[in-house]
Parts: sequence; C-alpha cells; structure tokens
Amino acid sequence: MTDSAAVEIERLSFGYDSGRPVLHDISLAMPRGKVIGIMGQSGCGKTTLLRIIGGARQPDSGTARVLGTLVNGLDGDALYALRRRMGMLFQFGALFTDMSVYDNVAFPLREHTDLPDELIRDLVLMKLEAVGLRGASRLTPAELSGGMARRVALARAIALDPQLILYDEPFTALDPISFAIIARLIRRLNDALGATSVIVSHDVKECLDIVDYMVFMTAGRIVAEGAPEAMRGSSEPFVSQFVHGQSDGPIPFHYPAPAYGDDLAVGAAHG
Repeated sequence: MTDSAAVEIERLSFGYDSGRPVLHDISLAMPRGKVIGIMGQSGCGKTTLLRIIGGARQPDSGTARVLGTLVNGLDGDALYALRRRMGMLFQFGALFTDMSVYDNVAFPLREHTDLPDELIRDLVLMKLEAVGLRGASRLTPAELSGGMARRVALARAIALDPQLILYDEPFTALDPISFAIIARLIRRLNDALGATSVIVSHDVKECLDIVDYMVFMTAGRIVAEGAPEAMRGSSEPFVSQFVHGQSDGPIPFHYPAPAYGDDLAVGAAHG
C-alpha cells in the first residue's frame, strides 16, 4: 500500500448470500488527509463498499487495505484495534436512545480507553463544543432536532480523534440549514484532525462543494473518479447526467415496459 493512500482497494468483488453480485472488480486508492466522496444512485454498491472498508463485510475476491492493515480475514481482536482508529457516522445518526447526549459521545471513549472520568468529561465537552452542542449535553436524543442529532453523532464519530472517518449518507432528511452546517463541519473537522473522510452520498452539489476527490459508481463498478472540477465537466454520460440532474442518460426515467401505445391498444381491445 502506498504511504499516500489511507484506503487501497484492489480487484475487489462482493456479493451477498443470495448470490447477487454487488461489487465488480473494483480498484481504488483514497488519498490520506482528504475528503473523498463516493456517489451513485441507490443500490449501486457504495454503502456495501463502505461496509467492507469498515470490516463489516469481507470481499469475495480482491483485497482491501485500510490505514495500512489488510482487512481481509481479520480476527475479532485485530478488527477491534483497527476500528479504534476509525470513526463512523451512520445514516440518521443511530444514537443510543436510552443515553444522554453526553453519554452517547462518551461511549467510544469508555469502550476503547481506560481514561479517568475527569479526562473523558473534558474530551466529551470538547467534541460537543466543536459541533456547537456543549449546552445540550444533558438532553436525550428524543429532545433533539434531526440536525442536532446528526451533530451529536458527528461528535461521537470523532471522539477518539480517528485517522479515518466514514460517513453513510450524512445529509439524508436534513433541512437546508442543518444540511449546510453538517457539510461545513465535516470539512472543518477533517482538516482540524488531519484525518481522511469518506462520504457515501447521492447529494451532488453539497459533496462537490466540500470534497477533494470524487468517485462515481453505477451497477457495482467505478465509472469515473477525479477532482470535483473534473467531474463537473466530465463527458462521461453517467457522470454528466448525475451531476447535472438530467432526465435523459444512462439512468432511465422509465422502468422497462412495452410501448405505451401497445399497452393502450391492449386495454382498448379488452374493454
């Protein structure tokens, strides 16, 4: 693995137990210290790729190296040690509903370290201050708005000062103000920590505004990758359609069906 890559995927393929292939012969290097966006329509395999990077799934073939560690075949202890160096922001936040905001952020510190309570308190308040929610430390998740809950989840994801942060659809169901706040926080916190961030999303504009590198996937394959400006001007049909929101292109608007006139004729014949 090259020193400049935080994640390196080589000839990786994967399918679920149903036998349905999801990822096909993917090769990809994610540069260290950058914010990387993985984009594509729903069902293209981007979240599955994120799960393999996080060690939740094992590839059927090929390799995945994360922070210099070969993820293939890691035992429980080795995977636990690798995840100690990673943060994860799940879709919709996935906060523990029976814990306070404070205890949600403290959870990874208590789970992965032997730090005294006084130091954990300082670290939790520091992370909550970074996302603007130190004053909400005693609230419960039920008392938070959607945007606030996502910010708490972000504070939890960075509690251990991870080298790699994985974001699974971090902008889903957010109002425009919360959307902009979360996007700016992801960029600012990545730079402050000197971390590498990988964002899986289908929100084009916001990702293009904050990422350093973009990867486009369709049907389990990588079709284009590069800097945001290169992707904005890409002549690759899928990328152009996705970036500019065009109705015509490789992704069809209509589900496959007989010709509309034929369907009408059949209906008239049976009428």
